[in-house]
Amino acid sequence: MNRQIKYICALFFGSLCAIVSADLLQLPDGFKLTVLTNNVPNARQMAESPSGTLYVGTRDAGKVYAVIAAGDGSVPQVIVVDEGLTMPSGLALLNGDLYVGALNRILRYDDIDSNFHQNPKPSVITDRLPDKRHHGWKYLSVGPDRYLYVPVGAPCNICFSEDDERFASILRMDPTNGTTTVFAHGVRNSVGMSWHPITERLWFSDNGGDMLGDDLPPEEINQVNQSGDHFGYPFIHAGVMKDPRLGHEYNVSDFTSPEIKIQAHSAPLGLVFYDGNQFPDRFQNALFIAEHGSWNRSSKVGYQVSVVMANQNTAIPFISGWLQNEKVFGRPSDLIVSSDGSLLIADDLAGSIYKVSYSSKKDE
Repeated sequence: MNRQIKYICALFFGSLCAIVSADLLQLPDGFKLTVLTNNVPNARQMAESPSGTLYVGTRDAGKVYAVIAAGDGSVPQVIVVDEGLTMPSGLALLNGDLYVGALNRILRYDDIDSNFHQNPKPSVITDRLPDKRHHGWKYLSVGPDRYLYVPVGAPCNICFSEDDERFASILRMDPTNGTTTVFAHGVRNSVGMSWHPITERLWFSDNGGDMLGDDLPPEEINQVNQSGDHFGYPFIHAGVMKDPRLGHEYNVSDFTSPEIKIQAHSAPLGLVFYDGNQFPDRFQNALFIAEHGSWNRSSKVGYQVSVVMANQNTAIPFISGWLQNEKVFGRPSDLIVSSDGSLLIADDLAGSIYKVSYSSKKDE
């Protein structure tokens, strides 16, 4: 049985935020969703510092935010850390510094917790990444090796670029000087990465090609088994189909296939392995996925948070209700596990940050 939670801030495409009381989100029994703030327009990737300050990037707003929790549980304060940036959607914390991916640049804001309220000026780690805006927004992840991992999307829907091998890849970057090597090839548009808590291997989401049908190709959740793995784009899609124009000379077996396939056009973005201590034990090492939702399908899909339980390979709904009768009330864009074991969700349509907590330690 699902528990229904009122959702207080809804948006239709292209409209302003409005308070509603009739629309409901669905969560499993025992879980509670609260809205931390509705004041982070276009919220994308998040990172939480040891102090509890939440940093949030944006794709279209050009801003980076700091969300400071109030000690009394009231509405957090939201501060603009920087603005006027080009698609600063990706960010990560490393050694107390905030790294931001803004199209072709990786920026570093030193000692961010001490400086976010002082209009800090960043150092430019590199400005030599490809500057194509198509799939140019970034997602950053810090690996176990303390290097940055940075996806560079394909500069098109489906094409092969001979000019720059960094397109349609994930790069491994030295955070001190921006030097990169290609870590994974054949990645069309990844906007989510997480490291498995046990194997320490990189898992990432990848959005499949458009205009190939309502149900093709599946969206991908992939695992990098070794540096240099190739995941098929643009020749093979999701390990199941050859591209009609570019795939004739290739076989599915030539490339690394997805670990998990998700309904086409659901647009999985942020993902995170649950390694907290608040949720029931059955959720330990489960993979939570933010499905941003479709834009080019005859009937909409996605607009939910799904979960893949440990040792399983199928995503099932965890939170749904942002899609009601083909009307959209929110678009999950990223997920992180907070220091208290709760799950934080960014919604770039509503400009909201949600907190999902579990009300009892009793496991069913």
